[in-house]
Amino acid sequence: MFSKRRALLAIDQGTTSSRAVVFQPDDDPVAIAQREFQQIYPRPGWVEHDPDVIWATVRATAREALAAADKAGWRAEAIGITNQRETTLVWDRATGEAIHNAIVWQDRRTAERCAALRAEGHEAMVTGKTGLVLDPYFSATKIAWILDHVEGARARAEAGELAFGTVDSWLIWKLTGGAVHATDATNASRTALYDITANRWDEDLLDLFGVPAALLPEVRDSAGDFGVADKAVLGREIPITGVAGDQQAAAIGQVCLAPGEMKSTYGTGAFVLINTGDKPVRSSKKLLATIAYRIGGKTTYALEGSVLSAGATVQWLRDGLGLIAKASEIEALANSADPDSGVYLVPAFTGLGAPYWDAEARGALIGLTRGSGRAEIARAALDSSVHQTCDLLDAMAADGVEALSLRVDGGMAANDAFLQRLADLTGIEVVRPVSIEATAWGAAFLAGLGCGMFKSLEAGRALWVADRRFAPTTDTARREADRKGWHAAVARVRSDTV
Repeated sequence: MFSKRRALLAIDQGTTSSRAVVFQPDDDPVAIAQREFQQIYPRPGWVEHDPDVIWATVRATAREALAAADKAGWRAEAIGITNQRETTLVWDRATGEAIHNAIVWQDRRTAERCAALRAEGHEAMVTGKTGLVLDPYFSATKIAWILDHVEGARARAEAGELAFGTVDSWLIWKLTGGAVHATDATNASRTALYDITANRWDEDLLDLFGVPAALLPEVRDSAGDFGVADKAVLGREIPITGVAGDQQAAAIGQVCLAPGEMKSTYGTGAFVLINTGDKPVRSSKKLLATIAYRIGGKTTYALEGSVLSAGATVQWLRDGLGLIAKASEIEALANSADPDSGVYLVPAFTGLGAPYWDAEARGALIGLTRGSGRAEIARAALDSSVHQTCDLLDAMAADGVEALSLRVDGGMAANDAFLQRLADLTGIEVVRPVSIEATAWGAAFLAGLGCGMFKSLEAGRALWVADRRFAPTTDTARREADRKGWHAAVARVRSDTV
């Protein structure tokens, strides 16, 4: 009988789609399935997902990818999960049904609660324990909102009848038929309930945010045993042996394994992570100290800057304004723009992320003239992600953390003009790998590590290959003028300056 070759299944559950990728052990995809799903906007600044749709798209894409891989002679031996982080679900332990829509990481409904906690002087304690700022981005206030707005939920949570999870926990629960309620250290570190140096859920934080401990999942290493996907779910039993939040998975996929190694992922948002080794860096510029991964009980940390809208800005041009029919059209359109138009787009659709953390800021197009058109708006949209990345790198430099190059991945990394502009305005080399599937590959690699297919994280270095390097070409004066224009535009939309 023909023996199938060993492979790994990555489940990549993102903000706008669910994807499943079956990888060979050398980082080469053999099967990919993807399904987009609807975003739910109940009110301005609110963003939700239907938990059942998340699960249905994950199950469908996983089965599709597994079937295609099986037909091509590959057999997935383990599953790695990577997920949109901070997005919050609460479900009934008995039925497995969510009690409310998932509240997405972009959602700003708890901004007033965060502002009140900040005014009461709690931010220093939160930041000291979690490495995070007090912002509705994180899970803690989202959990409390669900408990306080779904009838009877708080009492049921205190009685142990309900479970909380970020998307990874929800998927582990569903895949294992409710046998495992767990998360990994990277996802736990994004809840604002987890002490990242003590590596445990923190009682003071639970009390502050009003979250019963009975809700919480067990926190495990990023590579290891997360149970077994039930045969009824995927057609056969497959162990789940790797889990990480999407940005940490991308950092692993980009082999940012030593202090100073940095990556930036351009998906719905944009996220810059730089490895800081075995100690978290406490930022003076509102960047986030976070867990990069925990392997064999040893924690490695990262410094992170979060941009709330990157690919989402391109999606808005397509779906909101109708300026393009598909995202791939933006490169040619932006390239036809007048480079001296002076048009800036600040995409604060759900507020501004790091280093501003202004939940009340709202987006604006600034610098329009009668000569401005579709091309100038498209260029400004791409430039907005470049400028926000520059803001993060400037903040990191102010914290004493710098990198000589930037490894990039995500959908926007396929755009050469965007990456050249990124190099020009950051002033550092931008490197795109052969495979821009860094997030999914990071999850698959962790699964391979967890099941023994790989012996160490360092095994990933030999598999990473650069595709193209983009060197800065813009002179300093032009760069400074562009940045000055951006800062002026941001000042116009800040809630404390308008």
